[in-house]
Amino acid sequence: MFWWVLVAATLAVAAVLAVRLFRARRLLADSGIPMSRKMLFWGALVYLVSPVDLLPDPVLLDDIGVLLVALRMLHRAGARAVEGRAEGTG
Repeated sequence: MFWWVLVAATLAVAAVLAVRLFRARRLLADSGIPMSRKMLFWGALVYLVSPVDLLPDPVLLDDIGVLLVALRMLHRAGARAVEGRAEGTG
């Protein structure tokens, strides 16, 4: 029973992750986003596909968590860049 709950939660997080990845495409091309945030995102993707894990588990919880944190930081940097542009043009 517990495994079904874990798998369902993982699928829900994966759906959120897919939406955020789709939105991240334009942020990666934005010149206002710091390169460190972009590299953090790419590093999280490398960690996702690498065979090395911090927590060996069958549902990739640590991989998804690392990627979600990197996406959150990328989106925050994008919001700051948009605010900076709005202040600069106003």
